[in-house]
Amino acid sequence: MPIPPAGPGVRLLPNAITVLAMCAGLSSVQFALTGNYLASIAAIAVAAVLDSLDGRIARLLDATSKMGAELDSLSDAVAFGVAPAMVLYVWRLDAHRIGWIFALVFAVCMILRLARFNTLIDEPDQPPYTKEFFVGVPAPAGGLLALLPLIITLGVEADGWWNSEPVIMIWTVLVAALLISRIPTLSVKTVRVPAKFVAALLVGVGLLAAAVIQYPMSTLALAMVIYLVHIPYAVHRKHWLAHHPEAWDVPPRERRAAIRQARGASRRLGLRPPLRRRVAGAAMRAVRMRRTEDDHGSRPILPIDAAPPRTAGPGMRRRNWRRIGLRRDQQRPR
Repeated sequence: MPIPPAGPGVRLLPNAITVLAMCAGLSSVQFALTGNYLASIAAIAVAAVLDSLDGRIARLLDATSKMGAELDSLSDAVAFGVAPAMVLYVWRLDAHRIGWIFALVFAVCMILRLARFNTLIDEPDQPPYTKEFFVGVPAPAGGLLALLPLIITLGVEADGWWNSEPVIMIWTVLVAALLISRIPTLSVKTVRVPAKFVAALLVGVGLLAAAVIQYPMSTLALAMVIYLVHIPYAVHRKHWLAHHPEAWDVPPRERRAAIRQARGASRRLGLRPPLRRRVAGAAMRAVRMRRTEDDHGSRPILPIDAAPPRTAGPGMRRRNWRRIGLRRDQQRPR
């Protein structure tokens, strides 16, 4: 049964959520100015949650619009670009004038990342597997990653090398580079949870909520570290899909099952990858043995890649005839 079109009031709901996300981002700056950094990080986290909801609700209610897309980009630029840069500047980077430069670099890279995202949406000639990845780190994750030194400091409640001014400057530049890079990251929008894992997922959500309530900063720091660790896997996965066009239109679940089946078949057949290390070790032992014999004068010195000379003899002739699949008596004249 088709969903009836939403009314004018309901169609404004996604845009209202987007405005709330922008207000949460701006409020984080106000919290930082008053020294309440815990509330500042919580406000940016709330903005990230709201940002993940507005688009889904707009598609669910069939309330997508050009204005909503532009408003979403503006909200992301403020909540995850300007707000984290201002929080870092108020927290540590305001001791010297050069700190403002690093704050500006992060905000500009965030805006460039959002502008590129909007242009990639309109490109029609893209392989189907690109929907599973973001190009670079997305805006909500980038905003929280930039605040990782502050999150760690609030989690351990102590100062260390992680919150020194040079480390924060370098970290800000690295996160800004991830924002505008071409490194692929996984998109949770295409994740489908099988029915048999729904109960386990709900239990995991409950445990995550308990961890956030009891240890909010430690849990958020661990989540950011896990996100960084997943990037090499995302790069490997996209590289594999780029070289296997036959798997582009296959759902991820069936794709993983086919890969496991192929690996199991290769193991049953006894196929193994080439033992390069063993072969290289055997070659080195042969070279050492030849050099040892050369030092004792048992044979003339040969290059490493040269084969020992073979002398023609009855045994050699028999092997040559057998190598080409003929018998010697077949070549005798009758």
